[in-house]
Amino acid sequence: MRVIATIDELVGERAGWAGAGTGAVGFVPTMGYLHAGHLSLAERARAENDMVVASIFVNPAQFGPNEDLASYPRDLARDLERLEAAGVDVVFTPTPEQMYPAGFSTYVVPEGTLNARLEAAVRPGHFRGVCTVVLKLFNLVRPARAYFGQKDAQQVAVLRRMVADLNVPVELRVLPTMREADGLAMSSRNSYLGPEDRAAATVLIRALRAGAAAFDANRDGPPDAALAAMRTVVADEPRATLDYADVCDPRTFAPLATLRSPALLAIAARVGPARLIDNVVLDESGDWNMGRVAGEN
Repeated sequence: MRVIATIDELVGERAGWAGAGTGAVGFVPTMGYLHAGHLSLAERARAENDMVVASIFVNPAQFGPNEDLASYPRDLARDLERLEAAGVDVVFTPTPEQMYPAGFSTYVVPEGTLNARLEAAVRPGHFRGVCTVVLKLFNLVRPARAYFGQKDAQQVAVLRRMVADLNVPVELRVLPTMREADGLAMSSRNSYLGPEDRAAATVLIRALRAGAAAFDANRDGPPDAALAAMRTVVADEPRATLDYADVCDPRTFAPLATLRSPALLAIAARVGPARLIDNVVLDESGDWNMGRVAGEN
């Protein structure tokens, strides 16, 4: 596995792939501190492509002024070991100065409903930073396929829109949320949680399950019952503070007026020092995708 730290090295490496007739490239962009969810993306990329590239870059452009950029967990040596075991061929590990050199001033700014609600409202400018770095990485790596997790559902929807609007020649592959045995969605930020907060953090999946049950009991009705079910579960957990609970269209993130498929139940809450997000999806067939537990088929 090759580890590349500069854009010039990556461009040279990519030219070598073209000269050697390398086939499809799969790409897994990450911010590091990898867990089983990230590794499942790398493993799927390995199974579906001739070459696999991953990136590890804590992107300052997607953090707000009072967010956790400085404290975001990092362990590059461990991450590289895990990516090599997953079959990754190349890992790109640039610095902020590489990605945003002096004079950098061109950003990708999504608009519309996708950039107005939920994460976009709570974290102004977040998706500008996400879209800018992902488009730049796509241009550098030029993958046939890029791999993301369903836990970041709004990010996925924003990136799908960007790829379609800007005619980016890449297929986005979205894998189910990977969960711990007790249902907590895997996240690098789970490392912030002490034992009591860790136990309390399952309130997110408990709220989503309650919302899904209320949704099923009130299909074609207004979303009030599903929203109330989610909010009640969080309100009953003293260590959690709700940011939002929502029922929306998973493609546009517009709120649903009636409970119908496709739908996405989304939630964000603060538990101790961590801000956590999660979601479950109701697909066109009317089945819930709750994600999967690590190690299970």
